[in-house]
Amino acid sequence: MSLDTVFRLSSVSKPIVTAAVLALVDRGTLNFDDPVTKWLPGFQPKFSDADAPEITIRELLTHTSGLGYKFAEKAGGPYHVARISDGFDELRISLRENLRRLSSVKLLSEPGTEWRYSLSVDVLGAVIERATKKPLQIATAELVTHRLGMRDTAFSAHTAEGLAVPYYNADPTPKPMADPQVIPFGEGELVYSPSRALDERAYPSGGAGMIGTAPDVLRLLECIRQGGAPVVSAASAAAMMTNQIGELAGPQPGVGFGFGGSVVVDPEAAQTPQSRGSWSWGGVYGHTWFVDPVRKLTVVLLTNTALEGLMGKLTTDVRDAVY
Repeated sequence: MSLDTVFRLSSVSKPIVTAAVLALVDRGTLNFDDPVTKWLPGFQPKFSDADAPEITIRELLTHTSGLGYKFAEKAGGPYHVARISDGFDELRISLRENLRRLSSVKLLSEPGTEWRYSLSVDVLGAVIERATKKPLQIATAELVTHRLGMRDTAFSAHTAEGLAVPYYNADPTPKPMADPQVIPFGEGELVYSPSRALDERAYPSGGAGMIGTAPDVLRLLECIRQGGAPVVSAASAAAMMTNQIGELAGPQPGVGFGFGGSVVVDPEAAQTPQSRGSWSWGGVYGHTWFVDPVRKLTVVLLTNTALEGLMGKLTTDVRDAVY
């Protein structure tokens, strides 16, 4: 490991692509209340046989769209039947095809009524492409990564040199991932394809498909903590770190959701030393990050071990050691 080791970022991609969306909102290109059909006319998943409700850009940003993830359902569920990609698995299909498959499956809740982690940011990737008339890789670079000097952050690597070798939890020590690698997760399973990071046939997943280094991720998070320039406005930066789902139940007790990550609304209920308003998330390849705007503190932990680096004891040990 070194500071310039490149990681498969998985969901650490989300705040990067979310920042690109907010940059377009600042420019007036997108509006929070735009229906997704304004940009993707064919994306109209139904909630019932007779009802295909509008999903807004805001609902996609906050994961209140009614969409879900294949890894969160039991084998044989609708996402499995439709062969929808989670953005980091072995499926090699286009973004357009994945959205066609996603649109064919019924929504899991009416938009705006429940928080549920989902492929919403992948849908936003397609919105960015349509709004900018550029591939997501180019649009994200122009809107975010190039502006911050995030030189090692992209949607694919040209060579395996410098890429962290991915591992998964095993006894007595972690083992290198196969391709595909299946890891049980709740009622479902996570299916990884490490070679996806080197395969340009794999669609650019806005929610899980980027690669990058810890210093690059730190640049983005510090940019947002310090007011957003030169990527987004101060108002948009503050909004990213503000609970946007009201009284809806978030990822865990005491935690809501902003744009690109969760937000601590009650530190005691969340059982965390972090300040109220702290913003955080992670990634299934073994990553966590958090920003505490009260303490003026940003912490990035990228590992190559799933799922220890996302939800293992290491994550709370590092957090508590920092505080």
